Amino acid sequence: MTTMLSLLSLFVLFIISSYVVFHEKKINKIQYFLKKIGNILSYKTKKVPLSVNFHFTRKCNYECGFCFHTAKTSYLAPIEDSKYALKKLADAGMKKINFAGGEPFLYPKYLEELMRYCKLVLKVESVSIVSNGSKIKYDFLKRNKDYLDILAISCDSFDESVNKKIGRGTGKHVEKLSDISHWCREFGIKFKLNTVVNAYNKSEDMNENISKIAPFRWKCFQVLILENENGGGEGALRDAREFIVTDQEFEEFIQRHSEQKCIVPEPNNLMKNSYLILDEYLRFLNCTNNDKTPSESLLDVPVEKALMQAGWDQEAFIGRSGIYDWSKQPSNTCGNNQAKELEW
Repeated sequence: MTTMLSLLSLFVLFIISSYVVFHEKKINKIQYFLKKIGNILSYKTKKVPLSVNFHFTRKCNYECGFCFHTAKTSYLAPIEDSKYALKKLADAGMKKINFAGGEPFLYPKYLEELMRYCKLVLKVESVSIVSNGSKIKYDFLKRNKDYLDILAISCDSFDESVNKKIGRGTGKHVEKLSDISHWCREFGIKFKLNTVVNAYNKSEDMNENISKIAPFRWKCFQVLILENENGGGEGALRDAREFIVTDQEFEEFIQRHSEQKCIVPEPNNLMKNSYLILDEYLRFLNCTNNDKTPSESLLDVPVEKALMQAGWDQEAFIGRSGIYDWSKQPSNTCGNNQAKELEW
């Protein structure tokens, strides 16, 4: 039996060594994903703020009717406070930071300083931004191409009349989206697309446009209602109930676009508790009760204590493909049918 195992081990080593010689790039990719598997196993035993969404502002220049992070305040934390919180998160295991809003590009200098701090000082593995795209400038991306791994643009329709009805822009949203996708490719930044499936776009066929624009990852969200944000109740700034789609309508949209290899569907049951959201006051937001209840601020308590108050479901985060290849290379797209391999 021992001899058999030894021979089997030698055979496996021979195969691997041969593969290394002829497929070095593939081996590097395999090693990368083996590391990710190890990360996943370790995260199952301990809560780690691996990927954090920092909504550092609620202000926005658009008025999307279904927005679930509305402009309740205009507060912007002092830059040193934000850096302090980000350092605590990095020390606790944060590997990816996503800057969002509101619209983060309303504060380009603030955003730029935090991006560079995360990359140069904290050595965060991945820096990403979610934006509506309207305020993004070519020179900003050129200047910060080394500090930005992923740029995600929100686009809910390729029909401008639908975008206007939703509240996303004044008629040139798709044109700007195309420009940004080209800039990202020029500067080696991964281009991502976010779409909220709602009552006004649920029947749209986006296949041709998605294939043309070829994002490496296309997130499709089902409209989410949170009572104290967009539910039309007390304290809410929006009433998004007219935008609601049923689970079946959402699934029909996903099936219509199922040949897009980069598509990542996120129905309500996956979204609500799987995102670790840090607000403008440096507090985690707990969405478990269909609203957003803030934790204590990271300025006042350790990360571990704030995480206990966050209502964050780490298993759901892993289950919705929250861990993926978020480094700049390789730049896979819908166009080359490789992006699906990156999902976890």
